[in-house]
Amino acid sequence: MPNIKSAKKRMVLGNLAREQNRGDRSRLRTALKRARDATALDQAEARTKEAFSLLDQAAQERLVHPNKAARLKGQLARHLNQLSAKS
Repeated sequence: MPNIKSAKKRMVLGNLAREQNRGDRSRLRTALKRARDATALDQAEARTKEAFSLLDQAAQERLVHPNKAARLKGQLARHLNQLSAKS
């Protein structure tokens, strides 16, 4: 446990940030799973759009690496293109 007031404050703020990041990562992973599992084209488009938005936000906040976000967006786009080719 820190004894200095500023160190205590940093510990509290670090814990708050960690909880916030955990929630954001969880929401992102859920959106990615929903986009991958979508079978109907219109549903897949909506869920992919939501996942793209969350990925962009996560990359901007450095929650995930920007290259990883770009890679995941490419994978989702490929999945969406395969669905549109089937229908």
